[in-house]
Amino acid sequence: MENGFKGIWPAMFTPVNEKGEPAYDELEKLVELLISQDQSGLYILGSTGQGILFTIEQRKKVTEVVMQTVAKRIPVMVQVGALTTADSIQLATHAEKMGVDGISSVGPIYYAASSDMAIAHYRQIAEATVLPFFPYQLGDHSIPGDTITFVKRLMDIPNVTGMKLTTNQLLDISLIHNYAGERLKLFSGSDELFCHASLCGTVGAIGSFYNLWGPQCKYVMEEFLQGNYKLTKKFMLEFQNIIQTIMPNIWTFLRSAMRLKYNIDIGQTKPPLANTHRPWENEDVLKMMDKLERITDTVIQK
Repeated sequence: MENGFKGIWPAMFTPVNEKGEPAYDELEKLVELLISQDQSGLYILGSTGQGILFTIEQRKKVTEVVMQTVAKRIPVMVQVGALTTADSIQLATHAEKMGVDGISSVGPIYYAASSDMAIAHYRQIAEATVLPFFPYQLGDHSIPGDTITFVKRLMDIPNVTGMKLTTNQLLDISLIHNYAGERLKLFSGSDELFCHASLCGTVGAIGSFYNLWGPQCKYVMEEFLQGNYKLTKKFMLEFQNIIQTIMPNIWTFLRSAMRLKYNIDIGQTKPPLANTHRPWENEDVLKMMDKLERITDTVIQK
């Protein structure tokens, strides 16, 4: 399966109902949509999948529903990070039983993590299963201590296969790749830099916007790797402009966009996530969507 860890992976939304509970019918619809678009894989229960905000049993149920719907048609990676290492291990072993292809985890949550704390947390999760494990480093300076020393220690942990790096610091990605080489499969977690990060050694990208624009981003990535600089520049600048515009109210934009484009309702999120975001006018959402999609869709539909 290791050869399958590459390409564009939606950091899949977990739709919720009015009570803030997972909306399993909408979840199944979203899984089927992403499979129909020939996405490279699915990353479930990350931050925009609201993983940390659900109970352990809800997270297990989400994994079960996803895996039943997927039916081995697409690789699945589960984010198992939790408030305690024990909960993360419980989620990891459950994910293994469900037949997922890989697991990922954020570092120790809430507590200020030292290198020793983070490594111990990751080691216990990684050793709990035989699944490929992808530590998830969030933020521009989230690796404790010296980067190379930390990565060296990660590489000594059984089953560590790669990393998810949600950072805008491209030099940090290059530093890790230049040290680890092909030993670690690196995924960019910053949607707005998915092409840029590939120049720094990433094999793919995991992000929320690929729920909405997966086919477009996949096409642009493929064109970029083939040297189509003109198309990539035009798309990425508009993509980045949209992200900057909607960032203060990103969840309400994505909810409206998913409804309008795919008739899938991802819900209002569980507070405090996106709790203060203002609603968008449908006309404004459609204008932004159309402006971006016109750059690629004529080619994609041929």
